[in-house]
Amino acid sequence: MVGVKSRTLITALSLAVSLAVGSAQAQDLKIGVRAGPEAMDPHYMALGHQIAAIKNIYEALVTFDENLQIAPGLAESWKPINDTTWEFTLRPNVKFHNGEPLTAEDVKFSLDRVPGAAGPDGGLVINTRNITHVEVTGPLTVQVATSVANPALPQDLARVSILPHSIGKATVEDFNSGKAAIGTGPFKFAGFKARTGFDVTRNDDYWGGKADWDKVSFTEISNDAARVAALLSKRVDVVNYVPFSDVEKMRRNHDVSVVQGQSIYIFLLYPDQRAHSDLVTDKAGKPLDVNPLSKPQVREALSLAIDRTAIADRALEGFAKPANQLIDDKFFGALPTPPKLEYNVAKARQLLADAGYPDGFKLPLHCTSDRFPGDGATCTALGQMFARIGIDTQVNALSRTVFVPARTRGDYIMTMAGWGSVSGEAGYTLSSIAHTNDKSKGLGAFNVSHVSNPKSDELIATAMRTLDNDQRKQLFQQAMTSTLDNYDIIPVVQLSSVWASRANTVTFTPRVDEETLPFFIHPVAKK
Repeated sequence: MVGVKSRTLITALSLAVSLAVGSAQAQDLKIGVRAGPEAMDPHYMALGHQIAAIKNIYEALVTFDENLQIAPGLAESWKPINDTTWEFTLRPNVKFHNGEPLTAEDVKFSLDRVPGAAGPDGGLVINTRNITHVEVTGPLTVQVATSVANPALPQDLARVSILPHSIGKATVEDFNSGKAAIGTGPFKFAGFKARTGFDVTRNDDYWGGKADWDKVSFTEISNDAARVAALLSKRVDVVNYVPFSDVEKMRRNHDVSVVQGQSIYIFLLYPDQRAHSDLVTDKAGKPLDVNPLSKPQVREALSLAIDRTAIADRALEGFAKPANQLIDDKFFGALPTPPKLEYNVAKARQLLADAGYPDGFKLPLHCTSDRFPGDGATCTALGQMFARIGIDTQVNALSRTVFVPARTRGDYIMTMAGWGSVSGEAGYTLSSIAHTNDKSKGLGAFNVSHVSNPKSDELIATAMRTLDNDQRKQLFQQAMTSTLDNYDIIPVVQLSSVWASRANTVTFTPRVDEETLPFFIHPVAKK
């Protein structure tokens, strides 16, 4: 969320929505979302839909604009004091929703709280992994010390909401009931029901100016057809994640406006590299002595089997493009000209034979069916493509509520999931999913596929503590190349984002992180 309402927005597509401005109803906004928050504790989970929801109520020290450029949040400035210490200066006269003033004590409390508040996906521990202590140096200043140099600490803290220290040892239930759901954001908590939705009301004392809406209701509608139907029947005003199969039809509907934007989210394939798993069998169903996915030749064969252009153009109806690396090409640390990943079935079959599997093998592939548009369709297409090279693949497209905790437990042998580098640079992605899981260093926090590449590890760890921008960029690029060359994680396609709304009454600028933030949705009459 951009900190100040009047900040100039970077030019982008605008979305028109139809509402009767001027009536009492015109000040209410109803949004249908594919996925809502799992809880109202802002430190509980790190999934994108969770972060997008809580941003309406809570804020962090720094924030990102719609293109993931860093901007001031609750901190008006920040600077490094030395190689391992950053100082943040807070905005004056900011109040929490309960009337308490924002102070440096609240920042210390919030950063210290993160490890103990983590939910099933590890929460925001990765964002605070290097913090050793937080020192209050004045009513509005804090110094954050880290175990190693951390040039990206401000970006890391952009997802860590600041809470009033007066909530003490509040539980998840305290947040869900509203008792502890106290932030500084443009809206106040007004109600929440898991997997159903949540309501917020305008914070008239918001430091960034008043929002245009008295009340905003978010309704979780995970079924794509039902979400579109809710828009067409005027039960909601805006929906996110329009199913790609409906986009052209909705564009022809004069009662609906549609906008498309580039997304940072990429479907990635995660072959689990553990040495053995009973989930991988021969064609007769007998578990193999060695997990084939632990062999680089087999992982390369998987990549060669993927027709990325076909997935983008057919399974995703043109609302995606082939991905050749783990992050958006424009982000800091990305390869400027990544090698195009080849599609070659014959070569893939030969690699399997060379690896000792001339007859292939069997395994399950797990993914979500309700987190991103086309996730289930992409998973199905991958299963069919792997079958062509002799890998019999059982596709299991599941609800995210089943998939996420099971994947975190290590229940799956190969998964496909959407991933976005929400910090706008390579460090977040590489340190999270491409580094060996090392809890003592806070690295590999989301490495659920047992990736352990010593060359990548050294490059990533060095980059994360390198202060010189040019050197850090080169190290990230080398780590990206190492990860791709070893096929530790396999890029598939990068998505587009599509919203739709009732026609002709509000505007907003699409965000590359796909967040739908009502503070930046405005009635047309107020342009």
